[in-house]
Amino acid sequence: MNIPADLKYTKDHEWVKIENDIATVGITDFAQGELGDIVYIEVDSLGENLESESVFGTVEAVKTVSDLFMPLSGEIIEFNSELESSPELVNEDPYNSGWMIKIKLSDANSASNLLDSKQYKDLISN
Repeated sequence: MNIPADLKYTKDHEWVKIENDIATVGITDFAQGELGDIVYIEVDSLGENLESESVFGTVEAVKTVSDLFMPLSGEIIEFNSELESSPELVNEDPYNSGWMIKIKLSDANSASNLLDSKQYKDLISN
């Protein structure tokens, strides 16, 4: 299982990469494995300011549909448009070409609530 050490994680199995006041967000390798083949990603909150833990979209797999939750508060400034025609990128490369959204953070300090790679590994091992 791939859990990059340079990323932060949520209990909802999302990863976060923060650069200055922009956070790139996707779902983890563990999450895409649990979901199975992903067939559709819907993010209808582009341009919206959302609070942490708000639903920002859904991911649809062959066997289920799951909500996607904001890991941090802020404005969704970008959606990975490649996912519209190639949602399988989330399965193939969840930490790079399978990223989902970019958030302009309203409070960069809120990232201290996220898990590091060891804490996330412990979470999914239980």
